[in-house]
Amino acid sequence: MGCAEVNGVPLYVEEHGSGEPLVLLHGGIGSGEMFAPLLPALSARRRVVLVDLQAHGRTADVDRPLRPELMADDVAALVAHLGLPRADVLGYSLGAAVALRTAVQHPGAVRRLVLVSAALRRGGWHAEALAGMDAMSAEAAEALRQSPAYASYARHAPRPEDWPVLVGKIAEQLHRDFDWTAEAARITAPTLLVFGDADAVRPDHMVEAYALLGGGLRDPGWDGSDRSTARLAVLPGATHYDILTHPLLAGTVLPFLEAPDARTA
Repeated sequence: MGCAEVNGVPLYVEEHGSGEPLVLLHGGIGSGEMFAPLLPALSARRRVVLVDLQAHGRTADVDRPLRPELMADDVAALVAHLGLPRADVLGYSLGAAVALRTAVQHPGAVRRLVLVSAALRRGGWHAEALAGMDAMSAEAAEALRQSPAYASYARHAPRPEDWPVLVGKIAEQLHRDFDWTAEAARITAPTLLVFGDADAVRPDHMVEAYALLGGGLRDPGWDGSDRSTARLAVLPGATHYDILTHPLLAGTVLPFLEAPDARTA
């Protein structure tokens, strides 16, 4: 446990377990603590690297906006800082956007990729989710002081008084339009997409994203030889907000990461 200085950002890092490395990237206004429900199962079989992204958890903010593209550079630099040739990367929500950008911008750093509850373009979110994003602003920081996210931030942040700054930067990021579909189609790392069946991501976009990664485009044949390395999992009874606590999530992720060939996972 401690800080790794990368790209001028003092990333807070925790390591648990041993084995092949797996980097976990949390959601917005969260921290590595979000993975507490998954940590026992994952760390029993992997070297788990929990990262608090810029301005989140125990990682201090720096003078730059919150951008998945910039934080992806941080993640790739962290992999190198730890002396790893590459690592598996799992991200949730904002962390999934960072994981995606890491695979796009630094393909050599990512062995396998797991994206939990993420859209490849802004229009992939349900209209209600987009309305909530559009309504987010720095002024929401006061109301959010009643949330579990703030309670965690107040316990761990180097400067708890920066809460409104974090909320404002998150709001600015949520307002940005983006479309990473063309770049996602060029990802070479075997990728698992995980959604809830009541996710904030539209079902048609789940299928669109899967197809962009090469999944579901053909019958794989009786022996699976024409199967792509992409995987799609939709967890029953899960939403965007509780998917990390779903009892099937760890059992969905680990076989994908551990299969000798992604086509057999």
